[in-house]
Amino acid sequence: MQTAIFVAGGIALVLGALGGATSPITSWYDDLKKPRWQPPKWLFGPAWGVILACAATAAVLGWNASTGSAARTDLLIAFGVNAVFFIGWSPLFFVARRPDWAMIEWVFLWASVAAGTLVVARVSDLGGLFMVPYLAWVSFAGVLNRAIVIRNRPFAGRVAG
Repeated sequence: MQTAIFVAGGIALVLGALGGATSPITSWYDDLKKPRWQPPKWLFGPAWGVILACAATAAVLGWNASTGSAARTDLLIAFGVNAVFFIGWSPLFFVARRPDWAMIEWVFLWASVAAGTLVVARVSDLGGLFMVPYLAWVSFAGVLNRAIVIRNRPFAGRVAG
């Protein structure tokens, strides 16, 4: 049990660090037209910290509730696929400065969170509940991403320097 906690917690910390490192808030971002209902910039880091802690908790609860290797394999696949899409969104939005591409990638990110929620919930009701904040935040992020794209397009041809 302790191993699962350390592994899940460590992965959450690494993902949080990668997300932060690939999300430079520059004048490019500040100059984007954003909706009034966007949360303040300072909220995103703490929100992701809580969300990743919840996801790590869900992973541990799912791992500990799994009764066979097939269920654990499903958990590893679901969280591994989600990690790939989690890591992919920020570089598209902030580094490539392509919120339009990030919005397309968001579809896959959202689907991976939803699938992970279902995989965890199959073995642990409480674990499934711990995934709900992640699913809610990524859903909100998609709406925000779309609002930014609509207010600022086109992005093609803009210099990302």
